[in-house]
Amino acid sequence: MTSVAGADDAGTNWARTHRYGAHGVVSADSSDEVARLISSGDLVRALGTRHSFNDLADTAGTLIDLSALDFEPSVDEARRVVTVPRGMTYGVLGHFLEARGWALGNLGSLPHISVAGACATGTHGSGTGNQNLAAAVCGIELVVGRGRRVSLNQGDPRFLGAVVALGALGVATAMTLRIEPTYRVRQDVFVNMPWADLTRLDAIMDSAYSVSLFTRWNGLVDQVWLKSRVSEANHEPSPPGDGATPAKDKVMSPADDGHDNTTVQGGVPGPWNERLPHFRFDETPSNGDEIQSEYFVAREDGIAALRALEPFAEKFAPHLLISELRTVAADGLWLSPAYERDSLTIHFTWRNRPDVVRRLLPTIEEALKPFNARPHWGKWFSMNLSEIATLYERLSDFTELANEFDPDGQFRNDYLSRTVGLNR
Repeated sequence: MTSVAGADDAGTNWARTHRYGAHGVVSADSSDEVARLISSGDLVRALGTRHSFNDLADTAGTLIDLSALDFEPSVDEARRVVTVPRGMTYGVLGHFLEARGWALGNLGSLPHISVAGACATGTHGSGTGNQNLAAAVCGIELVVGRGRRVSLNQGDPRFLGAVVALGALGVATAMTLRIEPTYRVRQDVFVNMPWADLTRLDAIMDSAYSVSLFTRWNGLVDQVWLKSRVSEANHEPSPPGDGATPAKDKVMSPADDGHDNTTVQGGVPGPWNERLPHFRFDETPSNGDEIQSEYFVAREDGIAALRALEPFAEKFAPHLLISELRTVAADGLWLSPAYERDSLTIHFTWRNRPDVVRRLLPTIEEALKPFNARPHWGKWFSMNLSEIATLYERLSDFTELANEFDPDGQFRNDYLSRTVGLNR
């Protein structure tokens, strides 16, 4: 065990939107170390790659950094699964699998995020047939309260509550994910699609394996990114809207962060792990100096939800770097924002203006309230427990599971109290 940060400074998250209040950070390089730390009875939380924008990962006790938990992933070709250590990033895992002829079904926009952290928060990529990243999990190994070890798989009735779990059940030390044979992807970018074309939203989102729409709410969809799986039957993708035109040159990050950090475009086929993310693993991702929010609505309500936000665009657009629209297929994970609902996600990347964003979020959430919009757990939102409780029918089952796995409340924090009603 190694101390990473002293008691006076546990550091900040990646975007510097939250300074951790933990007493300190320690590094654990084995599940035995994790169990020993938890057995002490102190308050603890697992620390991933610090990509949550809020206080989800914080604690009044000690943060456990598991980036040193780096045993080599294990591929079971017969079962088509891979078991990975908790701290591994999707970028590292992607290279490992691709070198061995295997792949994941989808990736998020940043390959820099940890597998366990992304799954715990319901983080996702895009694609009308693609579920969120957590839905690929078929087994999980946890160290729960009092240092007990628990292994869960899909045959266990508790499994669906243990994947998107916000760190409330314990510290995941390993996860097993479904894989498939490797495949190639091409990425094509179109620009300047008229906002009016979104009346054909379903057709646009169905036009490729993974589709992302970027807008500044100025009457245009500035960029449309189409990621298509390559086969002999593939042909040049059609423009996604009547007015959209192919980008003549490579476009930079939609947030205009000033440097070339995006994955290869222009229809050049390449490995899945180098095309499905928006950002290259060998570069600093996204803008960094930003705040993010995101809301999931039923895909069938997508156009109506966008129209409900239009009257407020003049109020929030000046504070945006970019807004992104994606789709996520339904899953059965109890706390997944896409639980039993094919979803359109409405994402906001804000300029780093905390006071302004705090004032805007209630307006956005009120406009989306008729659509039972579920916030992304790891990003900024203003909904309270009473509002969130109406959005998740299995929330009481989840709190029972948390009480079973963490009877002393070692993993609880202000975030869990505020959002899902788990108090110390």
